[in-house]
Amino acid sequence: MRLSLRYRLLLPLLLLLVGDVLATAWAAAAAARHAEGRLARQQWAVAHTLTEPRSTFPLTGRVLQQTKGLSGAELLLARDGVTLESTFPEPHPAPPADVPPPAADESPRLGPAAAVAGGEYRCLRLPLKAPHPNPGCDLYILYPESLRQTAVRDAVRPLLALGAVGLAAVGLAFAFGSRLVGRIRALDARTRLIAAGDFRPAVVPAADDELRDLYRAVNDMAGRLAGFQEELQRDERLRVLGQFSGGLAHQLRNAAAGAKLSLEVYLAENPAADPEPVRVALRQLARIEANLRQFLALGKPPDPVRQPCDLGPLIDQAASLLRPQCRHAGTELSWTPPAGPCVLAGDPAQLAHLFGNVIGNAVEAAGPGGSVEVRVVPGAEGFAVEVSDTGAGPPLEIAGRLFEPFVTGKEQGVGLGLAVAKQAADAHGAALAWERRGGRTVFRIDFPRGAGPT
Repeated sequence: MRLSLRYRLLLPLLLLLVGDVLATAWAAAAAARHAEGRLARQQWAVAHTLTEPRSTFPLTGRVLQQTKGLSGAELLLARDGVTLESTFPEPHPAPPADVPPPAADESPRLGPAAAVAGGEYRCLRLPLKAPHPNPGCDLYILYPESLRQTAVRDAVRPLLALGAVGLAAVGLAFAFGSRLVGRIRALDARTRLIAAGDFRPAVVPAADDELRDLYRAVNDMAGRLAGFQEELQRDERLRVLGQFSGGLAHQLRNAAAGAKLSLEVYLAENPAADPEPVRVALRQLARIEANLRQFLALGKPPDPVRQPCDLGPLIDQAASLLRPQCRHAGTELSWTPPAGPCVLAGDPAQLAHLFGNVIGNAVEAAGPGGSVEVRVVPGAEGFAVEVSDTGAGPPLEIAGRLFEPFVTGKEQGVGLGLAVAKQAADAHGAALAWERRGGRTVFRIDFPRGAGPT
């Protein structure tokens, strides 16, 4: 049988509550008996003193009043049902007629209840015999019921207070247990959402306890699972890309090779023609071939190549390939080479793709009439390349996934250029990120010292 954690926590509390109630009731009853026994012993001590047969003093009104002052009990002396002396104010009340004298072997206990002069008392009737100075009389010791009740309450009240504290403690434990179970159920619901694919972090409770640590561990697990899911989706997209590009790249490379060969033949057969436009076209065709090779390698670990690379000429080469496009579109491309060399150990082909794709993306984003600025700046650990443009920036819905394959905000874009750039940056231990700064979109590539392909 499945027993809920709530009941596992509350069952000991319920047993403690029952035990507390029973113990309090038993202790209260014992305290009440003890209080009544103390009053009974006091009443019988007065009776023993006043009814001693060899007593040498008669029970006058003064004696009875003094005894009342010491014991708190009312006293009444009567003969044949007529009150002779009493501690009651005048006129003296009649003695209770239905109170029998105690048996000779009766143990000390309070007398029976009796009503005298409109009050409730516990009455003890004691016949007086010779040689007592008041033989033939009856002595009534009347202990007020209110005093008996007060004595019992005073004895029981601390125990009841202790029992109330115990009940309050059990109630608090019940409340805390219910709250704990509620938090555990909320965590259970959150883990079920994670199992369903919702990796949003749960709100960590404010109470600093073990359950808060568990919430943090669950959030950490959800974050890791989200990362694994993103990596899995990225790998799936790359797999699809490989399948797609495998057949297409062959056709494109054949077409580019044929166009390149035709241009080379044209230059050979027409030596008087202006060679510069044709050479630009040849460089663009070479770039197409290199891009196709890079797309085919997207998602695959590149072959490690490590050699000294000066970033200035690599960026200058990428900028020169894009200047005809900029002149045609009316886009201003500003590139100022650094004063000194910026050398790192890397793969020149991958770095050329990295700068070509990032700068080309900026040129397309700036559009006609826009401007693109490329510069080398000091980095956190080495140096950085910043490419900024006057474009509006990527749409909000894709801003967080800009470096994933097939993610693009352009109408005719494929979404592969920045993915290729990200792969090349990762291979060199560089950090590629973007931000909006002063109305411009800035892509920053931070290279650590000694960077090289991994």
